[in-house]
Amino acid sequence: MLRAKASGTATASALVDEAAARLAAAGIESSRLDAQVLLAEAAHSDRAALLAGSIEVTPEVAERFDALITRRAAHEPVAYILGRREFYSLEFEVTPDVLIPRPHTETLVDAALEYIAAKPRSRVLDIGTGPGAIAIAVAANAADASVVATDISAAALEVARRNAARCRVALRMTFVRADIFSPLDNSPALGTFDLVISNPPYIVDDEVAYLDADIRDFEPHLALRGGADGLDFFRRIADKAKAHLHEDGLLALEVGAGQDTAVAEILNKAGMHPVRVINDLDGIARVITARP
Repeated sequence: MLRAKASGTATASALVDEAAARLAAAGIESSRLDAQVLLAEAAHSDRAALLAGSIEVTPEVAERFDALITRRAAHEPVAYILGRREFYSLEFEVTPDVLIPRPHTETLVDAALEYIAAKPRSRVLDIGTGPGAIAIAVAANAADASVVATDISAAALEVARRNAARCRVALRMTFVRADIFSPLDNSPALGTFDLVISNPPYIVDDEVAYLDADIRDFEPHLALRGGADGLDFFRRIADKAKAHLHEDGLLALEVGAGQDTAVAEILNKAGMHPVRVINDLDGIARVITARP
């Protein structure tokens, strides 16, 4: 329990200081930022109001804050604690059934929208949609595109459906439970597309145990494990991509750091023609595109 809370004379700054120290001691690198965000959440406000000194710390707020800090000290990600995460200037619901969207994945959305700009009425497939962040960001920024989003997890698809409604793009989206290109639950065949995009699992199986606790202990391993070399899903996607792309279509894949060369070789062997490797804002090769 936070001592400032227990004293009954807590101020926002005192609570943040103590909570940040507690989180730092637990190995949380963003301890002060996380403490500020969580105090704002406990007060049903925002960080800007906290920094402006306009949050009142009532006993109820302090109690809620203490509970949130306890969760974060156990390395539960802030996004799961809040139940939401911003991605591509949209707010998404996130639950432990889905991966938390990362800023570097916006590079994949950029690549998709660049293609759609030249072909506005594109039919788009997002494989392994998770919370729907990529597919919904595309739909929200490409009003004439139609988007099919798939995932093998029924629970993830439910989150994605809610996010599509939340972002007001549900009428232009279809959600299908599928294993890569193979529909499940007796759904009809997916057909062909102008653009196929995916951020597939690409962590080497044996490396999952060494990931940060925030990821390893909380995010769904189904969406992390990419096989013995991290490339299983790239092989499976490449194997069937030509059959699901129009002649002038495009495949765009997010890859892990250092995987671009290996993924390009996989695409070549499958008869695809790699076009570009696109770096994220950190200068890491993050997206590879290919044509049939």
